[in-house]
Amino acid sequence: MAPWLSVIGIGEDGLAGLSPAARALYDGAEIVVGGKRHLAMVPEDGRRRIPWPPQLLALVPEIEALRGRRVCVLASGDPMCFGVGVTLSRRIPIAEMVVLPTPSAFSLACARLGWPLVEARMVTLHGRPLELVVPHLQPGAKLLVLSADRTTPASLAELLRRTGWGRSGFVVLERMGGEGERLTRATAAEWGGREVDDLNTIAIDCVAGPDTRVLPAVPGLPDDAFAHDGQLTKREVRAITLAALAPSPGQMLWDVGAGCGSIAIEWMRSDPRCRAVAVERDDGRLALIAQNAAALGTPFLKVARGEAPTVLGEDLPRPDAVFIGGGITAEGVVEACWAALPPGGRLVANVVTAEGEVAVIGHQPRLGGSLSRIAVSRAEPVGGYHGWRPLMPVTQWTATKPWGEA
Repeated sequence: MAPWLSVIGIGEDGLAGLSPAARALYDGAEIVVGGKRHLAMVPEDGRRRIPWPPQLLALVPEIEALRGRRVCVLASGDPMCFGVGVTLSRRIPIAEMVVLPTPSAFSLACARLGWPLVEARMVTLHGRPLELVVPHLQPGAKLLVLSADRTTPASLAELLRRTGWGRSGFVVLERMGGEGERLTRATAAEWGGREVDDLNTIAIDCVAGPDTRVLPAVPGLPDDAFAHDGQLTKREVRAITLAALAPSPGQMLWDVGAGCGSIAIEWMRSDPRCRAVAVERDDGRLALIAQNAAALGTPFLKVARGEAPTVLGEDLPRPDAVFIGGGITAEGVVEACWAALPPGGRLVANVVTAEGEVAVIGHQPRLGGSLSRIAVSRAEPVGGYHGWRPLMPVTQWTATKPWGEA
């Protein structure tokens, strides 16, 4: 089918800023779709106009039903950069679409600030929690953040101040590319409650204070970064475990017997596109998982309350990797996890008890993989001296589901 849907990026300069090709697609459309701000930029000319609903996904079936008509969707900047073009292309074949971007808010911000776009980290808070910024807070990092509305800068500045990043450069760029463009500079600590337009983008030049706790960007967060009740995979073992799980962008992890959620959280922090489900039966630990997920910048961590294997049903998204941190001795847990994995999926189990070792040693000859013993000792004071205090040794079983096995 020939393209029938055009998705056109439009800036604050409206129709005057469109390229000849984009203007031709707009002029030739029978139906125009856009947000209230976009539709206000173009004249009423008798054509059917469809405004975006509050929930954008609700509009997609309506647009799909127009297949074969000439439909033009107006979007801000680059529709494929956190934009409606991404949403539509997940449901409508790209061969049926023409996407014509204009400079994104990120590109315009970099042009105003003199920042190399490829060196900036891009985040959207449009309809998303502020905590998504947390994993990106590193000394010297440059962040570009799409705001949800006029309240976002003050809320984000307060988060930075509270977490020790108040010295960071904080620039709010409003209505870029239009007559109302404005750029305001401060530090996060100085920002306060300044009034800004709903249409704004925030640039953050991260600066740590002398007492700021800088968390590593690689797996192995300090143990005390997590709120826990003692049920925690220790830092050294956690880093080894994440290496064995081998997260890749967009992949899904099941963290079975999640405890305080440390493995699932580190999995998600490894890449913003990684997803995870924490499976836990204890209500107190479920509260700890939620607390840690918010504090460490993974608010989209999903939680499945219940006991494995009962909870490992069709309601959970299929995993690319499974970590079993607790409950491996329960009947059917390993079988359910293995059955859920696709070919090439990874299973990693850590055990510290003799009964747990019996379980993994029993499964390993049948399902394959390797067994490792991880022994860690930490230096601690012994009177006026120091000595090595061993942690409980961990037996780790790592297996990959063979290609060709269903």
